Amino acid sequence: MKYPLIVILGPTASGKTHLATHLAHKIQGEIISADSRQVYRKMNIGTGKDLDEYIVDNQDIPYHLIDILDAGEQYNIHQFQQDFHQAFDDISSRNKPAILCGGSGMYLEAILKGYEFTSIPIDEKLREKLIEKTYEELLFNWNSLSQIKGFNPDLTTKKRLIRAIEIGQFLSQNPDYIISKPIIPKSIIFGLNPETQIRRMSTTNRLHQRLQNGLIEEVKTLIDSGISPDKLIYYGLEYKFITQYLSGELNYELMVERLNVAIHQFAKRQMTYFRKMERDGLKINWLDNKLPLNKLIETMYFKTFGNS
Repeated sequence: MKYPLIVILGPTASGKTHLATHLAHKIQGEIISADSRQVYRKMNIGTGKDLDEYIVDNQDIPYHLIDILDAGEQYNIHQFQQDFHQAFDDISSRNKPAILCGGSGMYLEAILKGYEFTSIPIDEKLREKLIEKTYEELLFNWNSLSQIKGFNPDLTTKKRLIRAIEIGQFLSQNPDYIISKPIIPKSIIFGLNPETQIRRMSTTNRLHQRLQNGLIEEVKTLIDSGISPDKLIYYGLEYKFITQYLSGELNYELMVERLNVAIHQFAKRQMTYFRKMERDGLKINWLDNKLPLNKLIETMYFKTFGNS
């Protein structure tokens, strides 16, 4: 493999896509999206696809794993791993650099650390039982399971704890199940982390721009097309709160206020996850957001390719 995988991560509204597309233009690379919602068609404004960004100096920047599923379909980390490696192998076979860009920490980490247990199937009946339990009850349940060698899950949220129990119970019941180890590509990771005040301002401004540019109409169109409100609420953030507004649960002002708070909280959780990735051994080269775009690209180019 001639080129390492270039990774660009950061919280929402940090400028990842803008940086990735301009870097791709300079190095004639292609972008692989690491966003758990941008895989869905017709979910454009709420997921922040910003497809206009993929045209730089009148040249189209090739991208992958955007608009690959219909809204309403299921998608998970295991599917993402498979889709990523297919895209990455395709890009590499054409001797092009690949740029993995996104803010979904678990998706990024699944590639960079080679998650091994994502193929374990979902057990809906088990989940229905576990969802009623408190976090403390779930933790007791997890600690009572036989621990699995090499499986050290993130237990910081109830959702992740339920998934850990699901995997633990499946493997205890299926001891002969073969876990395949994914190939971990050689990579270099860059991070964007604007100052908190700037990030908050950018996040709020972007939300209001999206509302003005048809975000509510996008959600209404999805509902009118037959996608259930419960499914849209599951997608979270914009789709959750606007669905609640359209159903009459929230008035407009309260919807905007709660959505704005939720997006800020989400950005904070993203940064917490990225710091955890660092503690777990992944080196992130944090970039100075105050530098102009051309200087950021020069820095990334030199760190990735040296003087070549």
